[in-house]
Amino acid sequence: IMHIINSSNTEIPTFFLIGIPGLEHAHVWISIPICLMYLVAILGNCGILFVIRTEPSLHAPMYYFLSMLAISDLGLSLSSLPTMLRTFAFNATGISPDACFAQEFLIHGFMDMESSVLLVMSFDRFLAIRNPLRYSSILTNARVAKLCLVFFLKSLLLVLPFPFALKSLTYCKKHLLSHSYCLHQDVMNLACSDNTIDFFYGFFVALCMMLDSVFIAVSYVFILKTVMGIGSHKERLKALNTCVSHICAVLIFYVPITALAFMHRFGKHKSQSATILTADIFLLVPPLMNPIVYCVKTRQIREKILGKFGIK
Repeated sequence: IMHIINSSNTEIPTFFLIGIPGLEHAHVWISIPICLMYLVAILGNCGILFVIRTEPSLHAPMYYFLSMLAISDLGLSLSSLPTMLRTFAFNATGISPDACFAQEFLIHGFMDMESSVLLVMSFDRFLAIRNPLRYSSILTNARVAKLCLVFFLKSLLLVLPFPFALKSLTYCKKHLLSHSYCLHQDVMNLACSDNTIDFFYGFFVALCMMLDSVFIAVSYVFILKTVMGIGSHKERLKALNTCVSHICAVLIFYVPITALAFMHRFGKHKSQSATILTADIFLLVPPLMNPIVYCVKTRQIREKILGKFGIK
């Protein structure tokens, strides 16, 4: 132990995750619905990717962005799935610091990627309603590919300092994390050395994601302004109906993450169980619900998926 303390900044060789305090006896049973939710999320998002890839009629900007959303959801699911199932199903709560740093990098990276995709999807809806005749000429396949690449690189570079910043901290006393997976602010709070830089950079990353939500709101202000200028009531409803799936995806993503951020930053007397439940909802619900919402509300996706099973 003394050799570890003297030779590394990470004095604690293992962090420990928790499931739901007070329900340790039911963790095996809780793992069953969690496993089913992950299975549905992975199959649903893979199904959307497969249908968009194999159907030429879906090779359009809206569906390319939907593919990016599905990739983000898959990334979130696969990044958190191993530790959550180990924690709940096998009571294996230990995780090495390096594995924890890698996991929080992937989780935060895919979180930011999903936020960016939701933002560009709002602009896509605005262009489709504002300039339907010029929509295809403005959002060409080449421009869509460049946008996806830019947002991917932005998400990667924005969270890249996280694991290196956490690795530079000293962990000498506390070793129990507050969730069943690793989050930056959760790991940072375990450090017994000065984490001021990590705190402010984490706040900057959170601010960038909140700016995405602000720009999404602004885009919908312009969408509503455009829709109100349409003379026919039926046409107004038709235009707004094309945005319903995206609005649901935005709410599903931002409501839990905003609640979790407020709990971590300002919840001095917060309930630990409420925080853990909100964090689990954040990683479980969007990947699960987004494929369902888009299959229910998007006729083209629904018909193509049902067609794969021979259902008219």
